[in-house]
Amino acid sequence: MERREALRLLAAGTALQLAPNKMMAMLLEARRLIGTGAPPRTLSSQQYSTVQAMAELILPRTETPGATDVGASEFIDLMLTEWYDDRDRARFLAGLADVDVRTTALFGRNFVSSSPGQQAEILIALGERMAENAGHVRDPWADNASHSDANFYSMLRGLTLTAYYTSEGGATQELHFEIIPDSHVGCAPLPSAKGPENQ
Repeated sequence: MERREALRLLAAGTALQLAPNKMMAMLLEARRLIGTGAPPRTLSSQQYSTVQAMAELILPRTETPGATDVGASEFIDLMLTEWYDDRDRARFLAGLADVDVRTTALFGRNFVSSSPGQQAEILIALGERMAENAGHVRDPWADNASHSDANFYSMLRGLTLTAYYTSEGGATQELHFEIIPDSHVGCAPLPSAKGPENQ
């Protein structure tokens, strides 16, 4: 599978449903690398904090783990580092910087320093922009400067959802996915058939 096609699947949030073996192997490898606790390689500490706050707003902790609990920001940094090309990485980082510009213009402080209500207001505006452009922007990696904020938010949401649902917590507690069933009956008797051959 081509790297760009893998990124398109991630952005569409369809990675789990459509993931061929190579894609699933890549996601499992990404999960393994996240568990090492390495510092971010692409995101600065400020950018990392912004991504973490945005991801947690997208998937907050409830009775199931939130985005922070499953390492969504670590996953996003890994994808930016290992899978994005320079142009896509620059587009993502520009969109992330624009979040702080918007937040500062509206509230006089950056996204991380804003209140949860102010942060939610920014995400709602980005989500509305993404929805408005849904019919016009089919590929979040397409060259279209006028829709860059919608593209960025689409990329962020896709990566956050993929990070969540490929994690153990997201897959088992939210999707109730079982890699190994909790029980197996090896020699279960077949139900008796009432057909004439069994009489």
